[in-house]
Amino acid sequence: MTHVLMTADTVGGVWTYACELAEALAPHGVSITLAAMGRALSADQARRAAAIANLSVVERPYALEWMPEPWRDVDAAGDWLRELAHACRPDVVQINGYAHAALAFAAPVMVVAHSCVWTWTRAVHGTDPGPAWHEYRRRVVAGLRAADLVVAPTRAILDAVLAAYAVRAATRVIPNACAALGWRPGDKAALVLSAGRLWDEAKGLADLQACARDVGWPIAVAGATAAPGGTAPVAARGLHLLGELAPRQLAAWMARASIYALPARYEPFGLSVLEAALAGCALVLGDIASLREVWGDTAVYVPPGDPQALGFALRTLTHDTVGRELYAARARARAATMTPARMASAYRATYDDLIAQRAGGPRAGAPEVRA
Repeated sequence: MTHVLMTADTVGGVWTYACELAEALAPHGVSITLAAMGRALSADQARRAAAIANLSVVERPYALEWMPEPWRDVDAAGDWLRELAHACRPDVVQINGYAHAALAFAAPVMVVAHSCVWTWTRAVHGTDPGPAWHEYRRRVVAGLRAADLVVAPTRAILDAVLAAYAVRAATRVIPNACAALGWRPGDKAALVLSAGRLWDEAKGLADLQACARDVGWPIAVAGATAAPGGTAPVAARGLHLLGELAPRQLAAWMARASIYALPARYEPFGLSVLEAALAGCALVLGDIASLREVWGDTAVYVPPGDPQALGFALRTLTHDTVGRELYAARARARAATMTPARMASAYRATYDDLIAQRAGGPRAGAPEVRA
């Protein structure tokens, strides 16, 4: 049995990714201690974790490294992770973040780059973060340099992260995945759906609001309207706000929606897009490298920040039943290839490579080195 100590935050898609990965790794003889941070587990998150036999979750409400002034919590979380590593003696440490990869673990350490402040700011604002983020940058660079391997779900985000921090590393791309069983098409309605944090400018949901009146179909948006830390909720006139939904509730909305729209400026992979594709939605996405990499010619693309282009694309699909169903079928077929079994096989091979590398033995396939 291979044991992995893994970190995850509970406020975004990393939690979903970690649960999917853990469950898919069970047949591969991998057990996981998941150190969850950010906020207390919701009832749905706790139930999901309890159903995964090879997963043990421990949690602390430590602030995450991308939150304002988090460093006292980040350091305390580091002490906690060292204690966990001493107790469970993992074969591999997987950091789904950056800063904690710089800790002195006995086991090989891999970073999985899901997103970061520097690449987010460059994509959304076209500039680098200001001086308040210098300590964040220092910690991210230290974590990337210390890691034995850096993994990402797309080549686009992997290259962007390494370029943003001017770091060289051994790398590997392993796409995310989703179990198709929970995301199935239903009786489709005249409905456009989107999902994401409304307060996150990267999701492009302001563009949906700007064109909503001209689309002709109702546009529903699932997701948090207020950022962590108690900021005021975002107003979204013209959109039907669903709030944060449990996975089964979101799946029901996706089953009904005919179109899924995510005109993102920044989206390293997009688990919600994968879920929507499995549920039989036609996809209208921001024209960015990562989404092109994942979805190829199976989606309609619009320039981020262009509500008129978004409105035109949505209106066109609402009036073109044949085209809409064709795009939905293409996206669903592509999504069906992104299976948890395929993801788990890639991670199992990666763990084996790291363990062999640390032991000085032969490896199944050396990670690619990129500038």
